Amino acid sequence: MSTAVWEEPEAGATWRTTTLANGLRLVVTPLPQSQAASLAVYVGVGSRQEARRTLGLSHYLEHMLFKGTESRPEAVQISAAIEGAGGMLNAFTTKELTCYWNRVPFDRLDLALDILSDSVRRSLLDPEEVERERTVIQQEIRRADDEPAQRASQLLAEAAYGDQPLGWDVAGDLESVAAVDRADLVRHIETWYRPPNMVLSIAGNVDPDAVLALARRHWDDAPSGGAPPVADARDSMDDTPVRLEHRDIEQCNLGLALRTFPRDDPDRYALSLLNEVLGRGMSSRLFVEVRERRGLAYSVGSGVGRFRDTGHLSIGAGVTAENLVETIEVTLAELDKLTSELVPHDELEKAREHAVGSFRLSLETAQSHAHRTGAQLLSEGRIRTVGEHIAGLEAVTADDVRRVAQRVVRPGNLAVSVVGPFRDEAKLAGLIGA
Repeated sequence: MSTAVWEEPEAGATWRTTTLANGLRLVVTPLPQSQAASLAVYVGVGSRQEARRTLGLSHYLEHMLFKGTESRPEAVQISAAIEGAGGMLNAFTTKELTCYWNRVPFDRLDLALDILSDSVRRSLLDPEEVERERTVIQQEIRRADDEPAQRASQLLAEAAYGDQPLGWDVAGDLESVAAVDRADLVRHIETWYRPPNMVLSIAGNVDPDAVLALARRHWDDAPSGGAPPVADARDSMDDTPVRLEHRDIEQCNLGLALRTFPRDDPDRYALSLLNEVLGRGMSSRLFVEVRERRGLAYSVGSGVGRFRDTGHLSIGAGVTAENLVETIEVTLAELDKLTSELVPHDELEKAREHAVGSFRLSLETAQSHAHRTGAQLLSEGRIRTVGEHIAGLEAVTADDVRRVAQRVVRPGNLAVSVVGPFRDEAKLAGLIGA
């Protein structure tokens, strides 16, 4: 049996953490007022650890782990057990991690952890199911390609990161998915699904000691051993940071991206407030200038992507072809303004309040706590308390926002993607100085 004991919680923490003897990290967040138990297994592998030949392997495996286990050989036995308890289950894959989760009424915790552990650890990977799921995944890829906004987002990743894993699609493409075989899936598990490369996160109306006992029952016999190191991403834009895909549709789907910095960079809070000011919400500068004042777009906004060793600030909009160039020009002008002028006090405080308030509201459910703590413990090695995160936002000054804007908005650090009825690639290149 594991000799794991609870670590001393840091000030302000609402969770308890420990590490089993085989290296599996466990985090439990008790929420006595909740009627739920939310469980998640985070695995430190995503599409950036994949070879080009088997691109989409992590996502493929995510599908397969619901397709039957030694004790539940049919997929419906897995889903019916959770749904029969009133719960739900799912999974997702990103560039850097894979997550399997379920949510049940709190009194069905034992069942939920049994099914989650069984699915992750003892999947049959039946050859017939592997072949059947191949077609399903290829249909998922086709559906994404048919959606102009999703296609523009993927093209923007290619333009910003180039021909490296962070620039590739998480799901892979039709050819790479066709190349995956059962042996690839087995090797992927053996290489990456190692306890030291995983976090089990549980939140809700649960007792930490009872959870630890269950975790020991289901995971103590999992073999130890770490996963391979992950190579750093290239820190420059693609050599040709323009992606244009002409489609005879009504609207152009526009994406702009600027490379930023790693997720744990000291400027991460200032970047968050820069994003708030620029394009998060209906009172942001882009929304007001592009939509409200000029009527160029129905939807426009910005977001931040964060990885272990790099990141990006992205801007998206849907506009007609005749409004595309003006929309890009207006967006670039707003970016330049952030580098040259201090954000006025009232505007910065409004952005700060929105960032703090939306962060607090994002933690209303057991599921949100399970995912936040699990993802942070896996990706960063520790969990920031709510107070620490808010203090980071509160400490940001207007000078910080301008300094970070100057750090990010610089020559040669802009990529663009367009999907829609537009053909002038040279014009796009000229607008971003490529």
